[in-house]
Amino acid sequence: MENKRFKYPRTPHLPWSPGGTQDDVHTRSMDFFIGKEVVVTEKMDGENTTMYSDHIHARSVDSRHHPSRDWVKRLHAHIKHNIPSQWRLCGENVYAKHSVHYASLASYFLLFSVWDQRNMCLSWEETIEWTELLGLTPPAILYQGTYKQDWFDSTVIDTERCEGYVLRLASEFHYDQFAESTAKWVRESHVKSDKHWMHKAIEPNQLGDQSVENKGS
Repeated sequence: MENKRFKYPRTPHLPWSPGGTQDDVHTRSMDFFIGKEVVVTEKMDGENTTMYSDHIHARSVDSRHHPSRDWVKRLHAHIKHNIPSQWRLCGENVYAKHSVHYASLASYFLLFSVWDQRNMCLSWEETIEWTELLGLTPPAILYQGTYKQDWFDSTVIDTERCEGYVLRLASEFHYDQFAESTAKWVRESHVKSDKHWMHKAIEPNQLGDQSVENKGS
């Protein structure tokens, strides 16, 4: 049975996100998060990528070949037999530099969500279990605990080295509840070049000495 393909939803901007424009999606209310367990991870400047047991694509389900996707395709070939049927893994392909240059990545693919046959996004705890089972790496965790507006009001982001952060419920949620379960903060003018990265020569980001790939080499 062939897996049904899903485009990863657009993540709404938080009300205080300076990178949000009128064309972007914005979260309607923070009430969805108040009193709940949340996780805040670093937002990586890469390309959204979805893996199934029998397919891989970028955000668009009919995405075409691009050399910057070769590395993540090799990773998929290595792990796809361990992805359950009708499940999918979603993460960021950060092999190629877009606007931010990374000099010490933990991996070129950072897994941020796992979706099962019910189209449910697994809880963060279960997501971390899957990173361990598959030998993958999650994005850096900036905060985990009960939602606190004070954390967001007092946190300063180094916008030269970080594109922003993503907030999500720590619990599982359905695909149709995505807009009430996730939100993001993106730096102002986060695209720093007039020329799209896909039309420029590929400049690979760099792995750190302790990256999964370097430790396995």
